[in-house]
Amino acid sequence: MTRLPSLRILALSALGLVAAIGLTSCGTSDSLSFGSDTRNKMIVSVRDQKMMLVRDGAPLKTYKISTSKFGIGDRPGSNCTPLGRLQVAKKIGANAPIGSVFKSRRQTGEVLKPNAPGRDPIVTRILWLSGTESRNQNAFRRTIYIHGTPEERRLGSPASYGCIRMGSNDVADLYNRIGTGADVFIIRGSIQSENSETESAFAGKSTFRPRS
Repeated sequence: MTRLPSLRILALSALGLVAAIGLTSCGTSDSLSFGSDTRNKMIVSVRDQKMMLVRDGAPLKTYKISTSKFGIGDRPGSNCTPLGRLQVAKKIGANAPIGSVFKSRRQTGEVLKPNAPGRDPIVTRILWLSGTESRNQNAFRRTIYIHGTPEERRLGSPASYGCIRMGSNDVADLYNRIGTGADVFIIRGSIQSENSETESAFAGKSTFRPRS
């Protein structure tokens, strides 16, 4: 007579199968899932505290922004804004009311007006960035976003903790214009200057050369 496997063995086998599937799966709640928006790119100038949206190689719109008040860099815990070529990895907040407050990338149900006193949360929309170079490789783990801020009076000067802040109406407008996979070039100099950094960003290339 054939012995049937015990319930304990069956349960362990099922757990093993689940574990095997988990080990071969790439999907996690925070895994990267890029689209293929190659028409649009954003050029963020730390000097100008402005962002230019470029479509098919031509300037389309310019927005006032804020980068980090702690300067530029990519070290975890530094609260700095990274330089270089990044990409929009995730878009969060579609159809959320303007001024919607987000905590851990989820709407809290609260809605803030611009310049609400004593408040500085993430609002309206989130574009989660991922680095493509060694100098910005920690961006996704550091949760570097382009996002709305209620502190709109501070736009135009460095005020963030590493992210790129925008006004609520501006970030909603940008969100609707671009897709995941769009490039974001964060440059040290001015968008208006004729230099290799700006020209390379317009061309969709990076001037970064890692140290040998």
